[in-house]
Amino acid sequence: MIKGKVALVTGGSRGIGAAIAYAFAQRGVDVALFYAGNEQAALETVKKCEQCGVKAQSWRCDVADFEAVKQTIAEVQSTFGTVDILVNNAGITRDGLIATMKPEAFDEVIDVNLRGAFNTIKAAAPFMMKQRFGRIINLSSVSGLMGNAGQVNYAASKAGLVGLTKSVARELAKRNITCNAIAPGFIRTDMTEKFDEQSGLASTILLGRMGEPEEVAETALFLAEANYITGEVIRVDGGLAM
Repeated sequence: MIKGKVALVTGGSRGIGAAIAYAFAQRGVDVALFYAGNEQAALETVKKCEQCGVKAQSWRCDVADFEAVKQTIAEVQSTFGTVDILVNNAGITRDGLIATMKPEAFDEVIDVNLRGAFNTIKAAAPFMMKQRFGRIINLSSVSGLMGNAGQVNYAASKAGLVGLTKSVARELAKRNITCNAIAPGFIRTDMTEKFDEQSGLASTILLGRMGEPEEVAETALFLAEANYITGEVIRVDGGLAM
């Protein structure tokens, strides 16, 4: 049971992150949200979570900045008492072919998507280790498992999350802290709005459609409640990467 626990969700203002935050709130979990810039969306997600009768609050935080992350997670700990569940969902894309991609575009995606997860885990792990309980869930992607033309930076960051997940799982297991990853496929969010299911995309997915953020949230709930699963990567992709 996770009722009464505290979850921190990065990139929690919209899309998959907001769906995960709300799913936790529905299970009686207090929710802390990190967002990058859309304060209004973050406040709307907080309000929706609060309607479930839980405590919720948002913080603007650049996850690529370790000192900012460390300070903000300390504020979360002061406000909520601890961090039991950490969901690393914050992510960006800067797509382009490797022949034309600027090095800055590669670095920016790695900094947010991969370094950001490292930063939050490093800052939150001491609380989890002290209480001998923690659930860490990293949002990878099928792009990190298969590769994807035009996304060398994004795919590299998401593949890196798989290695990070497995290594953290090995390091923290003795403290009753699990670390797993979810690898979504094409999920209907702002990030994928440019993809049209009628253009042939759906034909590449065994289930014939894009996924919904709530379907990823269901997997996050499962991993948060699972006591004997760690170091795993679960695809939520409708069979795209099978």
